Amino acid sequence: MLTVIRSAAVALVTLLPTLASAVPEGPTYPSPAWAARETANYAKVLEAPTEQAFNPAFLRRLSTQSLLNTTDLLLRNTLDPSWVLAYTPTLAAAIQALGDGTPVQRTLDNVYALLRNDPSASLRLPLNVPIALPVCASYALQCAGDPYRWPSADPFYTLEANVEPVVFYDSGCARLSGRVWKPRGVLPGRRLPGIVIQNGSVQAPETAYWWMAQALVRAGYTVLSFDPRGQGRSDFATPDLQQGTNINPSVFWTGLVDAIDFMRSRPGKPYPNAARCGRSYPTRTASINPFHAVLDLDRLGIVGHSLGAVGVSIVQGYGAAGADPWPGKLDSRNPVDVAVAWDGLISPADGTPGGAGGALFDRLPELLTRSIVDRLITRDEPRWQPRVPTMGQSSEYGLAPLPFTAPPEPESHKIGFKAWQLAGVPSYELSIRGSTHYEWSQIPTFPTTSWCPSTAGGRCNGGFGRPMAEHYTLAWLDRWLKRSGETGYATADARLLDDSSWRDRSSFYYRSARSFSTRGGVAKVCEDIRAGC
Repeated sequence: MLTVIRSAAVALVTLLPTLASAVPEGPTYPSPAWAARETANYAKVLEAPTEQAFNPAFLRRLSTQSLLNTTDLLLRNTLDPSWVLAYTPTLAAAIQALGDGTPVQRTLDNVYALLRNDPSASLRLPLNVPIALPVCASYALQCAGDPYRWPSADPFYTLEANVEPVVFYDSGCARLSGRVWKPRGVLPGRRLPGIVIQNGSVQAPETAYWWMAQALVRAGYTVLSFDPRGQGRSDFATPDLQQGTNINPSVFWTGLVDAIDFMRSRPGKPYPNAARCGRSYPTRTASINPFHAVLDLDRLGIVGHSLGAVGVSIVQGYGAAGADPWPGKLDSRNPVDVAVAWDGLISPADGTPGGAGGALFDRLPELLTRSIVDRLITRDEPRWQPRVPTMGQSSEYGLAPLPFTAPPEPESHKIGFKAWQLAGVPSYELSIRGSTHYEWSQIPTFPTTSWCPSTAGGRCNGGFGRPMAEHYTLAWLDRWLKRSGETGYATADARLLDDSSWRDRSSFYYRSARSFSTRGGVAKVCEDIRAGC
């Protein structure tokens, strides 16, 4: 008996460190210690707007790039007046400022003066979304994204990548504006895996996701980024007035299928919508992917944010057992091999997108939350099922960041993960500590953890949430797309299992989890990564 007691005691002592760090972890609730920890954690949502407001170099760069982008849009609309419906209040104000940067700078000064006096104002800044037009057509101010990632400031475009703007039609004959990216110096005959990146909604333009496009190019991928219908520099509506963006969430899966078709178009198999929609506008559009020669047609991944992540969840699942068939026009079957959904991954039975709701969903009646999901997120969704390895990444505080007044349900971010696990398909889910829904879209002034603490060397350096998101996104894509001898192949499993380097940045409210096998066939299943596996 003494031996049994001693063994049990040893086991308990061994287990205590794991229990102490299990999610949800101490301090106990309610208590002053719990409230103090939540106050410190919630303060992270103000890191990015605060560091930007107090960095004159960042403000100057944002002002300069905003004026350049507005001028570029004016030139486009002058040369092709059929784009004139892209006008927005932001653009109209900027037009009056042409030839004199003062009004643009004054707008910036007013915004950042507000933030300096009250950093929490970033939580109240309006999205400035008009009822019917894409405000981010100008790519100015908040719509510029990271202002150091533009060709006017970043040597990436001359030293590391070839990037070509493209316009292509979606299935409704709306024009979609985007860019194709590839590394410089690709050897003749070499084929690279391809990635399509899809924006989030609420007017987030493709510029907000260039951090990932650049990281992918550096990792040996060819990439398509684009503005879905209703956003950025794409048409808001089709010629017969079918709407885009949040008014019509289906464009985030139908448009993603179109983007995949365009990515895979090539001589002999041109993009089908080019001929079908060719007379809709006088605009010059692309009929094939200009970088088709470097794309490996057997390796394709998709990445999306917010409603773009909902689109990713759905599109990966066409063609699975019990799902609708692949609706693309170039391939007979679904060509997607792997997916990453940033805030967030949904399941076929529950459309709640990761942590996008944050504390707001916790405070709404379940019936109202269900109505929001059904009407604004998954309306008219097709039949789909988990089909390919998929990673979900989630925020803590969501779209409308509010502090927690009580511990949230620790399993609530794993809804999509559990659907994949039940289907026997590899999956991964992680939640970033102190994060908001905007963690994956670098929008100046918006509440997120740090993403530009330093502009030394003429670029944004460091950060908290974005490096974690980038690390795991690349590792997951490398795990399923890279081949022996290619960059990232040999280290993908180790990077996905590198808990010690990232544990402090993972949520202590929501459980992160994984369920996949290494290249060597070793199962790696963990229901609470922060607790230790």
